[in-house]
Amino acid sequence: MKKLSILGLFIFALLSFNSCETEDDVVFIANNNSDLVFTNSFQAEYVLTPQTANNLGERFTWNSADVAVPTNVSYELQKSIIGDFTDGEVIATTSGNEIAITIGDMLGYAAQAGLDADSETEAPNTGQVYFRLRSFVGDNGEENFSPSSALTVVLPEETTVSPAVCDFDQYYMVGAGVKFTGWDWATPQEAKCSGTNVYTVNVDLVNNVDGDGNFRFFTVATDWSSGVNYPGFIADGYTIDPMFEDAMDGDNNFLFTGPSGKYFLTIDALNKTITLDAPTAQGTCDLDQLWAVGAGLPDAGWDWGTPVQLMCEGNGVYEGWVNYTADGDANFRFFTTATDWSSGQNFPFFADDGYVIDSNFEDAMDGDNNFRFTGTTGQYYTIIDTVNKTITLQ
Repeated sequence: MKKLSILGLFIFALLSFNSCETEDDVVFIANNNSDLVFTNSFQAEYVLTPQTANNLGERFTWNSADVAVPTNVSYELQKSIIGDFTDGEVIATTSGNEIAITIGDMLGYAAQAGLDADSETEAPNTGQVYFRLRSFVGDNGEENFSPSSALTVVLPEETTVSPAVCDFDQYYMVGAGVKFTGWDWATPQEAKCSGTNVYTVNVDLVNNVDGDGNFRFFTVATDWSSGVNYPGFIADGYTIDPMFEDAMDGDNNFLFTGPSGKYFLTIDALNKTITLDAPTAQGTCDLDQLWAVGAGLPDAGWDWGTPVQLMCEGNGVYEGWVNYTADGDANFRFFTTATDWSSGQNFPFFADDGYVIDSNFEDAMDGDNNFRFTGTTGQYYTIIDTVNKTITLQ
């Protein structure tokens, strides 16, 4: 009897162990009939341009499927051009709760929808692309679909713009008050014709308290006789920005009296005004400007008090004059946001993105892999071309 009891306990334990082992291998079937909806807020419309193709278009987020027991749930983001998803295409699959698409992705969908930005064609430039979410358990098990969402996409129409017409192609600025130029024709600043008889330039001006701080406009490069001084504009009826005054020197040049720095200068020959404003992007870029600070930039150093500012001056092109020094660490970094150290773009950032970088720069191999300037100390015209992916010095 005692032996029988022991044998019974052994059989019971064996069955219990086998039961636990079996439970670990059970594939649970989830109740996947809960409402599945997008939780992100959609924009009224999405303006798509090739220049912003790498930017975030939309980040789709959603609630988790309501399942009765632990199980694996997968999610598919699907798109449809027609809207009924008979043409549905899976964009991405995840076990998480978000999927992001870029402007470039959306440009592709817009092309599939027959949209274009050419104002000369009959094809519309505005349309809708439909998105929905599919959840499923395991390998294409029980599935559920979210309601579809229609996103309106817009391709700004390309229009033919009449070229600006001015009396001159540009005004040249030369003088001690113009940083990077001085009284020398080697590197004059150019206020170019940017509108009908309107000339503009982002220019670094110097209030030289201990010197002249003066300059003059010229209509012909290297021709001193083509100069137009302060009284010359006054006599023509111009209203001139209060940060300028007559230098009262031998040539009655302009004298800059404002804080030294970069300004957007406009000569409006129609309204007869000369004005100074905050630096202004004159091209089409993701940002209005890039910033730079570091030991290799003597005008800035590792301080946000006087950062170097490269304005957007073309299609994805940031450019401007910069002073570099090869002394000491000679390191520096570009930033997308002033005062924000986390927005830095170091040497590997550009190199890994396929940029051809000027031979005067190298990886500083310091803690932040900054740029190091290895050339001859001096001023260089710096061009960062984000379209052709080049960084060059001239």
